[in-house]
Amino acid sequence: MRIAEIENEIVEEFELFGDDWEGKYEHLIDLGKNLPLIDARYKTDDKLIKGCQSKVWLHSELNDENIVFTADSDAIITKGIAALMIRVISGHTADEIINSPFEFINRIGLIEHLSPNRGNGLVSMIKQMKLDAVVLKVQKLNFPTLN
Repeated sequence: MRIAEIENEIVEEFELFGDDWEGKYEHLIDLGKNLPLIDARYKTDDKLIKGCQSKVWLHSELNDENIVFTADSDAIITKGIAALMIRVISGHTADEIINSPFEFINRIGLIEHLSPNRGNGLVSMIKQMKLDAVVLKVQKLNFPTLN
């Protein structure tokens, strides 16, 4: 499934809640609860996303042509946001991730309903995911036998 199709699914899910942001936050929390656990060996300082108020660990790896992300957070809403982002981009190519504008974030009104600190954290998470995609793409180009 393409990134845009996944984004549309998410928009439809959030539309079910109408203007009920309490319900939308509950949905984010549920997404976070269902986020597959990150391997404990990746919960290190070098995997922490800088710019997040909460602790958010992000790991990415290349699986054939696609990048697979795992994450965890010590905050339930932030963990839900990470789950949302992983749902959208994990399993896609570096180019797809790098070029994605993540329009669903504005379409569901997420940024405007987050605290400034959480909003900055989301931006930092997106930057780190795109940066990881660039790094993995370059590694694959320069060292194809290592992947």
